[in-house]
Amino acid sequence: MAARDSETRSSSSLALLCLTLAMVGAASMLYYHLWLFMPHVEKAQAAKHLAGEYSFGNDFYPIWLTSRQWIHGRQDPYSPTLTREIQIGLLGRPLDSRLPTDPPGDYRAFAYPAFTDLLLWPVSEIPFRTLRIVWCVLLTALLAAAVVFWVRALSWYVSGVVLAIMLLLTLCSYQELEGLYAGQLGLLVGFLLAASLLALLRNRLLLAGTLLALAMIKPQMVLLAALYLFLWSANDWRRRRGFVVAFLATMFLLIAASLAVWPGWIQSWLNVIAGYPRYSTPPLAKEVLGSSLGSHIGTPLIILLLLTALVLAWRGRAAAAGSYEFWLTLSTLLALTTITLVPGQSVCDHVILLPGIFLLACRNNSHNSTRIFRALFAVGAALLLWPWLTAVGLVVLRPFLRPELFYSKALFALPLRTAAPFPFVVLGLLVLAIREKAHQPPELLPATFPPV
Repeated sequence: MAARDSETRSSSSLALLCLTLAMVGAASMLYYHLWLFMPHVEKAQAAKHLAGEYSFGNDFYPIWLTSRQWIHGRQDPYSPTLTREIQIGLLGRPLDSRLPTDPPGDYRAFAYPAFTDLLLWPVSEIPFRTLRIVWCVLLTALLAAAVVFWVRALSWYVSGVVLAIMLLLTLCSYQELEGLYAGQLGLLVGFLLAASLLALLRNRLLLAGTLLALAMIKPQMVLLAALYLFLWSANDWRRRRGFVVAFLATMFLLIAASLAVWPGWIQSWLNVIAGYPRYSTPPLAKEVLGSSLGSHIGTPLIILLLLTALVLAWRGRAAAAGSYEFWLTLSTLLALTTITLVPGQSVCDHVILLPGIFLLACRNNSHNSTRIFRALFAVGAALLLWPWLTAVGLVVLRPFLRPELFYSKALFALPLRTAAPFPFVVLGLLVLAIREKAHQPPELLPATFPPV
């Protein structure tokens, strides 16, 4: 009995120590991002005469402005006139193609489907300086809810302390701080995807399909996941058709309502999307691997990865709901999405890696039989912790370093270095897990919810 009590006290002490370290790391990253990194970025933008009023909330500003201008002036959200107004608000002036330091003239054009404005138009009546604060708080709550939803959907039993650590490190990761500061819709999509999967596993198919349709405000984030869930539903159409019907019905209503307001929005939106690669960074597969293997390799590589995703989705279509195979397939497709369909600079969209990270963590004992997996898992853990560790180091060392050394690219950007390679490591671990699972009998993850 005494030994058991001693073990319990040791476990509690370790949990509290980990929570304390997580709080230190989270506070350091928060300070680094808000009081060091973002002021440095804004100073660099000002030097190029590209600093407007709305750095904080800059990704939500085009949605607010286009909704507001349609209500008050019936302006097309994709028009060159509104693009110039967006640039003035975000960059301080319209862009000039004659200036070599300026991005292309359509930079910051409204790039969302028109039904995004329809869904969010009520907030356009709120002054943006107030709205961006409210929106940031709302996104923080939704991101925290997404973490909880993924944990519950995966049937992962964690203590309150462990959940608190997960929430702290997710909310104060560099990737998600970027999204929160910008007011990025990617965080809303991450919540909608998590809520959709949780509803799906609770057999609330109509709700799940509706939520996934709403997540199409950023279709590139959920396209592969949606494809898999359609194939999965078709494999047992009699019982799962409600999911697809709800998705298609919601999409029809959103598109039809948008066409009633802006008859030509689809063509205008596609034109904006076609021009997007001129000023956005390419997907990570092209940006990271293309730079090392040759620029001509990037596009064929993405096509190959997307074909692989189709094969993976087809092979996993018969997986039972909530099974290990189901989660491996879905998580791998989401990891592939982050390197093939999401622009390289959109690190906040890496929120869709959460189910893969959590799956690998909660099933680590099932995977670690091979030396390669254990080694890659250690690398992944190091990459995951690196931003917080380096943020702590920079905060501690700042008073002792000369400004020119502290703000040098080699030192100042240390917490950002792992953002690009981390999705590749998660993808590699999931692929290894799929290979290992192929040699094991099917196994359902334990259910936590009673039948609905």
